[in-house]
Order: sequence, then C-alpha cells, then structure tokens
Amino acid sequence: MSERILVVDDEDIIRESLSFILKKEGYAVAEAENGKIAYEKLLEETFDLVISDLEMPGMKGIQLLEEAKKLNVQAPFIIVTAYGSLDTAITALRSGASDYILKPLEFDELLLKVRRIFEIRRLLLENRILRNEIQRNYDFQNFVGKSEAIKKIYDMIETVAETDSTVLITGSSGTGKELVARALHFKSRRKDKSFIAVNCGAISENLIESELFGHKKGAFTGAISDKEGLVKAADGGTLFLDEISELPLQLQVKFLRVLQQREYTPVGTTLALPVNVRFVASTNRNLRDEIKAGAFREDLFYRLNVIEINLPSLKEREEDIPMLADHFLNKYRKEMNRNIKGIDPEAMRALVNYEWRGEVRELENIIERAVIFCKTDFITVKDLPEIFRKAANFSDFSKLGSLEVSVRRFEKEYILKALDSNEFNKEKTAEMLQVGLSTLYRKLKELDITA
Repeated sequence: MSERILVVDDEDIIRESLSFILKKEGYAVAEAENGKIAYEKLLEETFDLVISDLEMPGMKGIQLLEEAKKLNVQAPFIIVTAYGSLDTAITALRSGASDYILKPLEFDELLLKVRRIFEIRRLLLENRILRNEIQRNYDFQNFVGKSEAIKKIYDMIETVAETDSTVLITGSSGTGKELVARALHFKSRRKDKSFIAVNCGAISENLIESELFGHKKGAFTGAISDKEGLVKAADGGTLFLDEISELPLQLQVKFLRVLQQREYTPVGTTLALPVNVRFVASTNRNLRDEIKAGAFREDLFYRLNVIEINLPSLKEREEDIPMLADHFLNKYRKEMNRNIKGIDPEAMRALVNYEWRGEVRELENIIERAVIFCKTDFITVKDLPEIFRKAANFSDFSKLGSLEVSVRRFEKEYILKALDSNEFNKEKTAEMLQVGLSTLYRKLKELDITA
C-alpha cells in the first residue's frame, strides 16, 4: 500500500507540481488549497505525511500543525517556506514539524526528505514491534514450568524486577541465566532502554577493559578514535555481565568502583564519568570457592550479591521436563513446518529419566534433533540419540538375560556415568560413589573399564 501524502499550498502551480512529482514516485496524494480545507481533510482521512506551505491566507501552516497536534494526528509535517520566513520555519520545527524546505523548491531535495521521513517512520515501527515481541518473549507468563522450584524463581523476579538492586544469578550452564536477566530488565522501569549482555569469558583479557569502559583516541596502539564502552551504551538500562567469574582480577578492582560510585573511567583518561545502569551478573561457578582460591575479590562478591537468584537444575524440577519438551517440540515443528503431533510415552519416560548435564539447553537441542529425524506422527525413542535407546532397552526385561549379567551391565554403565560427570577424575568419582579409591580401581579392572 502506497503512503498517503497531503499537499497544502494556496499557490496552484506549486501544489499541482508537488502532487505530480509525488504521484510519479508512487505516492497517493491529496491536495488542499489552504489550511482550513487541509484541517477538514485531516478530520476525515488518515495521512502518512503532510507537506504544507507556511504562509497561507486564513489558517497558516504553523497553525495547521498545532491544530493537527490537538487532534493527535500522527502524520509528520514538512513545512515549505521562503528564505525570509526561515525563523518561522524554525519555530515550526520546535512545534513538532519533522523538516522544512525552502522556496524555490528543489524537487530532488524534497523527495530525499520524504523518503528519509518514511524510512525513519518504518524503523521506528519495526523497533516498537521488536520491543513488544521481546517483552512478550521475556514476560514470565510465557516461561515454561510449574514446579515449586521454578515458581519460587518467578516470585523472586516479580519482587526484584522493579528495584535497581544488583542481582547475581547462579546456576549450572544451560539453566537459563540470561533468560532471567532479560526478564528482570523487561519487567522493570528500564524496559524502554538498552539491555546489553557481555560474556566476560569471551573477550580477551587485554581488550575487556576497553570493551567495558571505552577508550580515548591514542590510549593504546590501535586506538585510532574514541570508543564508547558497553557501560556507557547501557546507560539508563541494564548491563548483564555473564560469567562474571572470568573477569580479570585487576579489572575487578575497577568494576568494584563502578558499583560503589556509579562512575567509570575510560581507558586513556583520568576523568570519571557518571553512569545510571542496573547491573545483573551471572556465574556457573561457586564464587566463594573462587574467593578462597584467590581468583575473585571478596569485596566485589558482596557488592554483586545484593540479591542472589539460584536457578534450579532439571533434576530439581523433573516434573517440568514434559512441559519443556512439548514447548520445544511446538517451537521446532513450527520452524521446520513439520506435522508432528507429540512425543510418545516411552520417549517421554526416557527424557524424564535422563541425567541432563547440559540442563534446559541440552533438552532443547535433543528435541530439535528429534524433530529433524522423526518420520512419523509422534517422536519415539528411535528419534532420540543412542544413549536414550540404551536406557529404553534396559527397561525391556525380555532382553536383560541373567541377574549376574544385568547387574554387571548396570554397574559398568553407572560407574561410566559417574566418571564422565567428574571428568574421569577417579578420586572425585570414588567420593561420589561413596567407595574407597582401591575399590573403584578393582571395579574398573573387573568391568574392563579403561578411563
């Protein structure tokens, strides 16, 4: 649909010339000989842009603009004026006009201004749609899970979101720490400002200070211009520091000052700049252990840990697994345009009984894979990776054989899982299995396990 433009001018030749040029460009154009007629058209019709002369008998262009604002007309205005009336054009800009153009008219310049206004309007609309979509996606009403463990997280976020307190989100990788950070932002007063996420472990140690605080031209080799840091980019909004435990020690001192004083110093300067940011950090490590090891500052930990949100593992919310699996199935069957009706009971039991070391992220990946491989109406164990099929076969008593063989198979699989979960550290595995180290070595030999 073509954009609709209202051209307002008491000079016939200018009005008709403008209409001709704009129609030639594909716009739908209406004309008004003066401000009063234009006002009546604005009462009856909707326009995407108004191009109005400034000096007209009866109702002048600036008066038309003011009356349009009273009507809550959303169409932007371009004011046409003679050079001698430039001061009045500037007044019109202050009153809400989007742009102005001087007589004698340069049609190429006018068309450029029109295209620019429509491009800005389109980008603003897309931005508003995107913001609404993001808010919808990160509203906790759309989060998946009804277990008591996850309900406590919902309640905590509802309570904390409206404050500016610093939040530390803890939990294993894959439990949804960034999702929670975004929910805190989009449910807060800062939701219309920036949400900036930075992974502290993904930026090299010699660059992270510049990335966070920015730098001045010439601050170091390669600093060919001033650069704004992520702290400044998040001004008014939220800065999410993912994997805060990876922040270098020397930078922890500087970041502590940011939290305490709400000011930062760009690299290459001595001038401290104020900043209004809500800080949210996350870690999958035990920061108290990191403090004992000398890898994390205790004073920074207490500054960050004003409010701690500890995310439960899937093991702590097993009852949510079927709901999560169905949620991801619905997501990927839409994306891949697959007509899959659901997950069969045997496959669902396998999913519930699985040890999800990769947490929710791993579950999502498994369901995405299953949607790709599924050839029937329902996802079955055959559509899951081999490890799930082994677990399912284990429940088929006709295939177990003798008790001795079954117990030996179970012991071997159990010890292998324990070794894997401890990265094949035998001391930790023995402690986990609550057996002596010599007993573990004997079992490894008996079961022919080579780690």
